[in-house]
Amino acid sequence: MCSLNVTFRTPKRRKEVVTCGSIPLESSYQRVPRCVYVSTELYEFRGLGGKSAHSKHRFFSWGSRHSEKFVVDFYISDFQSGLRALVKAGYGAKVSPFVRAAAVVDVKRENIELSSSFLRWLADRNLSSDDRIMRLNEGYIKEGSTVSVMGVVRRHDNVLMIVPPQDPVSTGCQWLRCLLPTYVEGLVLTCDDNQNADVVPV
Repeated sequence: MCSLNVTFRTPKRRKEVVTCGSIPLESSYQRVPRCVYVSTELYEFRGLGGKSAHSKHRFFSWGSRHSEKFVVDFYISDFQSGLRALVKAGYGAKVSPFVRAAAVVDVKRENIELSSSFLRWLADRNLSSDDRIMRLNEGYIKEGSTVSVMGVVRRHDNVLMIVPPQDPVSTGCQWLRCLLPTYVEGLVLTCDDNQNADVVPV
């Protein structure tokens, strides 16, 4: 990884520890506090004659029925050098997150009885719960998580910032994710922290 005090106009990727900005997020279902990125997606399995999650949902496959994704500005810190940078990810900035989500609710035919918290989550979004095979995945980056950020490094009024690049950038090879190089737009955020594990407090 490159240090924060290198060339300011070239997209760089670095792995640092997250701290929240002035507006932290909370995950939709698990209510995980002090997050900088949250993603909650509800999938539904369509069997023979089953209901479709969307117009292109094929039989015997999972389809996305509902999706929520939010991201805000946050800070990353390098404890070795003491440097701190503001990541401009909020307010409509282009962001390409690569965050591992975990299944937090798995509704099968043998356990069709839904928990009160899941029923409440569905009701708050006007989603029905009638005899469907569903799976709720949730991913997040919370304070203390270790992340990699790819963007353009700049200084403004003595504040070190990482902003989205104007042109698409290559993610490079990510063998652990079985991904070949691809070009994406905006800031690239990568977090491989276990969503069920405690992270380092800051």
